Amino acid sequence: MINEYNKPIGTIDDEEALDIVGSAVLKLWDAVDDLSRLRPAHTPDYHVTIFGSARIEDNTPAYEAVKQLASQLAAMGCHIVTGGGPGLMQAANEGASQGAPNKPEASVGIRIDLDFEQNVNDFVGRVFEHKTFFSRLHHFIMRSNAFIVTPGGIGTLLELSMVWQLIQVRKLYDTPIILVGEMWHELVDWAQRHMVDNNAGLASAVDMQIPIVVDSIEDAVQLIREHHARWQKLDGELKQIRTSPPR
Repeated sequence: MINEYNKPIGTIDDEEALDIVGSAVLKLWDAVDDLSRLRPAHTPDYHVTIFGSARIEDNTPAYEAVKQLASQLAAMGCHIVTGGGPGLMQAANEGASQGAPNKPEASVGIRIDLDFEQNVNDFVGRVFEHKTFFSRLHHFIMRSNAFIVTPGGIGTLLELSMVWQLIQVRKLYDTPIILVGEMWHELVDWAQRHMVDNNAGLASAVDMQIPIVVDSIEDAVQLIREHHARWQKLDGELKQIRTSPPR
């Protein structure tokens, strides 16, 4: 049956189809946003996400430093989260497996489906797979109590910028982001110079205080140790409240 527009009844054109798809996608994102609100204010385990380059070879100083960093944090009781791939991601997962050899779940990989870097590194104890960067980045945010950024390229810069902005706009609270190395000193100095000091009004001075830039893994470990201790204290207080008999 043909209607007055010479189009079979029940069919739609390309523009209508795009509108329907777009509306459906937005509704899916609304559902994701609603589910995100179910994240508990205090997580049952303390997770540290370590971002860094996929291109750094093993047995290099940078690799060994990140492995040592993750090992110390895992021995402290932290779960280590990475992108699950090679390079410094593998270094962090290897360190986690060394620091907590009897807790494979303490070494987490959140992977992305790419045409390269397909394989999960051998030191991941628990893996999650994502088809899109958007859902993967969201997963990092949902799972992490703290972030450490080690040397990396454009992907690492994306991850750093995302966390930095979410703290800036108060979508993340009490979540340290620690940058390790000279390259990040220079990045924050550049941001300070071009966004704040020149009176362009592109950012506020307080925004430059969000990332904590350190020179060594020892400094990063100490900062996490302090934050983890506060988290443990709160964890103990909450457990006591939950187990206390009602008055």
